[in-house]
Amino acid sequence: MSDTSGQTRMNAFTPGGHHRHRKVRMTGSAVRRAVVLAMAVPVASAALAGTSAFAADRNTATTVPDTTGATDATAARDRGVGAGHEQLVRNLDARVLDQRLGADVSGVVLDADSDTALWGHNATTAMMPASNAKLATSTAALTVMGPNHRFTTKVVYGHGTLTLVGGGDRTLSGDDLAELTKTAVAGLKAAGLTSVKVAVDDSLFAAPSLANGWNEGYYPTEVAPVRALVVDGHSVEDTSLDAGKVFAQQLADAGVAVEGDVTRATAHHRDVPVARHRSAPLSEIVKTMLKTSDNNIAETLLRMTAVESGRPATFEGGTEAVRHVLSHRYGVSLENFEMYDGSGLSRADRIPAATLAQILELLTEHRNTHTLGSILEGLPVAGEAGATLGPEWGRFDDPNSECAVGKVRAKTGTLTGAIALSGLTRTDEGEWRVFSFIENGSTAAPNDIKDAMDGLAATVNGCYT
Repeated sequence: MSDTSGQTRMNAFTPGGHHRHRKVRMTGSAVRRAVVLAMAVPVASAALAGTSAFAADRNTATTVPDTTGATDATAARDRGVGAGHEQLVRNLDARVLDQRLGADVSGVVLDADSDTALWGHNATTAMMPASNAKLATSTAALTVMGPNHRFTTKVVYGHGTLTLVGGGDRTLSGDDLAELTKTAVAGLKAAGLTSVKVAVDDSLFAAPSLANGWNEGYYPTEVAPVRALVVDGHSVEDTSLDAGKVFAQQLADAGVAVEGDVTRATAHHRDVPVARHRSAPLSEIVKTMLKTSDNNIAETLLRMTAVESGRPATFEGGTEAVRHVLSHRYGVSLENFEMYDGSGLSRADRIPAATLAQILELLTEHRNTHTLGSILEGLPVAGEAGATLGPEWGRFDDPNSECAVGKVRAKTGTLTGAIALSGLTRTDEGEWRVFSFIENGSTAAPNDIKDAMDGLAATVNGCYT
């Protein structure tokens, strides 16, 4: 299931790690990293000759020098890795073969300060990313809408009906709705009205409300059918009518008679505005979504990204907006990239570790701080209670990884058959390292897989030597 129950710069990667120039202008440092990663990935991947079940047959390299029989240190130097990182490479080469991770495992480590790729293992292979996909969703949402964007829920009146109009605010609370109700009741009484009909308008989001690749067991508990109106995050089949019923009850409690049942309608442009509520800034919503890996917020953000970019408010419109932002705004590689939802619950999603690392590396660049800074702030911290890397989830409590508590920020990802961990860490020397690790299909116990993943992150930090 999801996490709650138990993803650039001008680099471009083609299957097998070959670099291909894109129309986007590439900086010199970006070219260097692309070349280094193209060299590093196949060599580090040689330890696992079997092709991933999720990779294309062509996802192998044929142009990398043969290092068979070379020492780890020699291979590291051949990959352009400095002498100071040879131990890191040796450790990662050995630990990625941990049987708990299974045979289909992918990973990459970047040094953001020196613009080099330190290590890679099947880095461009298409992998099911689970909730690591939320990294792509967050990046696109903040870029398209801006960190200060707020979502608006409205109440309008016309023809004897109060209509509650959804604006894609997945964080709307019962108290927020009560304030809308209070204002609406005051207006009704001022007009001498004592009864009213109630309708909901969730037409902002188009059908379907369920994504390709979602298992029936996912909804409504792991994710509710996606609609533009919800109150208190209720996990029900129809969140819009549910919100309307809460609104109607609040009206009745305030002495206004509600006629008939709550219906679904589309507000008319001539309806009279009665009340409105604006959400917290998008930056705060993104932080909440990432800390707790909230699937419903992620899906709503995907739809609103489509709306604000002028696309249809569908899964397809949202993922098209994500692809456009990643490739055209930031130059992130979309090789082997397939995305069908915003949360990563879709079992059809495929995102390589290299792409996730490129997205995370954007967070280390000062020019992106204003727009994307809330992603870095929202990433769970190893050992942080109340987030998905907290002790209540059994994370970073293994003897090999507990040294990294407080030192690693990362997005978790957990589905049946897929576990991922992608994030950033600073070494004791102050080096900014970016990493992404994904496994698909391991038969080990999920907690054992997560312990192995945490060990890899601690290795990247340098505290697990």
